[in-house]
Amino acid sequence: MDRDVSPPALKRRRLGSDTVQTRREKESEIEEQPNPPSSMSEDLSIYSWNVNGIQPFTQRPITSFFKGRQDPKVHHNDTAGAEGPAPTASLRDFLRLRGWPTLLFLQEVKINPSDSATIRSVERSVRAPPGSAEPDYQAHFCLPSDKHNVRGFGGKVYGVCSIIRSDFLRSRVEQVRTVDWDAEGRFQIVETKPCKGIPKLSIWNIYAVNGTTNPYRDPTTGAIKGTRHDRKLAVHALLLSDCKRLEEDGYRVILAGDLNIARARIDGFPNLRTFPEQHQINRADFNAKFFDDPDGLRGIDTFRLLHRDKRGYTYYPRSRKFGESCDRVDLMICSRALKDNVKEANMLETPAFRGPSDHVPVYASFRFGESHHGNDQNRT
Repeated sequence: MDRDVSPPALKRRRLGSDTVQTRREKESEIEEQPNPPSSMSEDLSIYSWNVNGIQPFTQRPITSFFKGRQDPKVHHNDTAGAEGPAPTASLRDFLRLRGWPTLLFLQEVKINPSDSATIRSVERSVRAPPGSAEPDYQAHFCLPSDKHNVRGFGGKVYGVCSIIRSDFLRSRVEQVRTVDWDAEGRFQIVETKPCKGIPKLSIWNIYAVNGTTNPYRDPTTGAIKGTRHDRKLAVHALLLSDCKRLEEDGYRVILAGDLNIARARIDGFPNLRTFPEQHQINRADFNAKFFDDPDGLRGIDTFRLLHRDKRGYTYYPRSRKFGESCDRVDLMICSRALKDNVKEANMLETPAFRGPSDHVPVYASFRFGESHHGNDQNRT
């Protein structure tokens, strides 16, 4: 998430003195962390995480980050590890802990495109050790090439990385590609072949544009073409156009990542961002294009499908105590035709799983070959 997505402290109206944690305790909403997906299962399991910089995750030390996280009975409001320096862990350790998911999408990796050493380090960090029986993974990058809109911090801004389990890559993946309308390193697509009654899938790793009043420049000429708000709305239209074309071509679409939009009042705490007004316009445009408009995608928000009235958040700014100010801006959206295939969807909503980032991971899994309606009674 771009740093100014969450409202400044003075712009948020406090709803009493409760944090997310104390409010949930009062409402008796303490829930257990679900079990990790079964290792190498037939389900398609996707994790997505805005890591706010990849470097800490290529290191081998694994101190307090995953301490105790092998226990599936970990409460969502667990505050262990909330204080003290941000711990680190390797990507390989995260994949192992979560039961070897099919895909791990990372956003805001902050790698300069010319930094081959860091790219190789990430690639090595997800590979299986020689002689290991554990699954192997490969890392694919989409890094910025736009010299007019991506200039800060030595080019270490934005960028996404798709980490794909090798057996899935060999047997199911048709191609890993980008889009020609983005040069900021924000979109990468994994597309699959139809197999054993499973439809073709177009699975998007997204780090969406944040709406601000900063100028947006033509990527070729550098001429100012409006604001970042204008660019955000333009990207909504471009993304929708691609999704509709893919569905017409027989693909089922899954959008995963930091969408930089909190959809509704329930998705912001202590309140939803409404200032300045342009954020409300951006939100309405996003909801219309991808959920509400019959001429749009009419997608399924997988978390809200399974947890209709549950409050859950994915962005926790490090400038605030965990739970004081947070938003659900990391989403997994799928084509309506995949509704009955959604098996589970949630987030790992603890300070420990935030780690050195300011987001927590989100995940969803899909089961094919049978209709699967899950166990949640709130499912619509």
